Amino acid sequence: MTILTLSKKELESKIGNIDDKLRNKIDMFGTPIDNEDENEISIEIFPNRPDLLSLQGFTRGLLAFLGKGKGIVEYKVETPEKDFKVIIDKSVKKVRPYTACAIVKGLKFDNNTIDEIIDIQEKLHGSYGRNRKKLAIGIYPLEKIKLPIKFLARKPEDIKFQPLEFPKEINGRQILSQHPTGREYGKLLEGYNEYPIFEDANNEILSMPPIINSEKTGKISKETTDVFIECSGFNNEFLKKTLNMIVTALADLGGKIYAMEIEDKVEGKYLSPNLNAEKMEFQIDYINKNLGLELSEKEIASLFSKMGIGFDGVKEKCYALVPSYRTDIIHKIDLVEEIAIAYGYDNFKPEIPEIAGVGEESKIDILKGKVAEVLIGLGLLEVSSYHLSTKEKQFKKINVKEFKDKIIPVIDSKTENNILRASLLASSIQILSENSDASYPQKIFEMGRIFSYNDECETGIGESERLCISLCHEKANFTELKQVLDYLMKMLDLNYEINETENPSFIDGRVGEIIVDGKSIGVIGEVNLTVLKNNRIMMPVASLEISIENI
Repeated sequence: MTILTLSKKELESKIGNIDDKLRNKIDMFGTPIDNEDENEISIEIFPNRPDLLSLQGFTRGLLAFLGKGKGIVEYKVETPEKDFKVIIDKSVKKVRPYTACAIVKGLKFDNNTIDEIIDIQEKLHGSYGRNRKKLAIGIYPLEKIKLPIKFLARKPEDIKFQPLEFPKEINGRQILSQHPTGREYGKLLEGYNEYPIFEDANNEILSMPPIINSEKTGKISKETTDVFIECSGFNNEFLKKTLNMIVTALADLGGKIYAMEIEDKVEGKYLSPNLNAEKMEFQIDYINKNLGLELSEKEIASLFSKMGIGFDGVKEKCYALVPSYRTDIIHKIDLVEEIAIAYGYDNFKPEIPEIAGVGEESKIDILKGKVAEVLIGLGLLEVSSYHLSTKEKQFKKINVKEFKDKIIPVIDSKTENNILRASLLASSIQILSENSDASYPQKIFEMGRIFSYNDECETGIGESERLCISLCHEKANFTELKQVLDYLMKMLDLNYEINETENPSFIDGRVGEIIVDGKSIGVIGEVNLTVLKNNRIMMPVASLEISIENI
């Protein structure tokens, strides 16, 4: 979570005196107070609400919750004036393909306001922007820029400007090695032959995102009244939402929002920003069923208003009007949560279910407990890895072909890990690879879920529990691992046999299929040299992976 620290006096001027009753309301809004003194108040903002990461955004949301706001706030976007245009060149598509832009006029800046704007940027960079990996934000004084603007990429040696708070002009590569911000975020441009830049009609460089702005054209001051704002990154929808959060905060400071024409040389033209509310259809019965309430349409509309959400009923259909700056409302269940917060969790009455039952531990968890106890007793260390992985780790690095029927992609993954894992062996090998500088022997095991397509499941995705054991040291071999398997099966009172098989991750002739009661439950063998080389593992590895459910 992110801590939003505000001037207590300034916040009270907008929401009223902060007494115990109001403190409780702030907590019930889902933004608990972290710290408070005479001058400042610090509030916890959870990652799902980046729109609250400013005095303006927080005030807007809280006033609505207190019933003092306007429900959904509508912001007007003026049509573009002459040359209010950003051209996205084809050259930037390989390094940072998208940008969302706007102009805000009529602002009055002082030192406090400038600090607030910088704070909004940095908090959005650090939270929603994942330390600039996902997106970067730039705010520029319009009086120092000649429109239109180009977003393009150049070789780092050809990029020359004076970065913020730096005494001289240097090139793009020098910025990454000499400027403090360049050293901090330089990894984000690692491996690219060209770096992205924003450049105005006078060929003045405004910035090199996601690193730094120009001292000449990228620094707002107390004399600035009009600003150009850009958000650059890899997902256009994230950029649009981020831009909306910033421009609405600036509009609340008294600014007037102007659209810009985005001319994408690959994907066409469009206007930015778009502050129209998103219509999401829902059913009143769905909300009442999930919350155990009997709310009417009028009551739901009133509760939505407390969360800054509009309501529209058209021909027996209900629509929630979600503000353009909200990033957390994706599914109908998110609307249920909004109603629950507005209704007040303290107003729900707990009920004992009218059913009789006896709780007990599931059989598979009992079995997993026994397996862990046995393996820990043999000196193995239990590990736990993520359910998400990459194609390279799950397939290429363990010498397995990428079969389409095995790859389950994750839509809009926030990291490079963008598929559900298909095996524990790949995860185990990855752990050994990342710990190659640790002492040996390394003997590890993991029990966890893998995922595969399954038409019989409601979601189309099946899950199964697996066990993976890996031994890594100078003398690790098939025989040693089989002794571990022998003892485990003995303690579980199971008989098994090993049949010869082939597997691309293991050495031919040193790999076998594990059979229990005539059914294949997994594979055991010595990991082949190609896999060890792919993962930079310098010691032999023997591994097995079996299905716990089939046991």
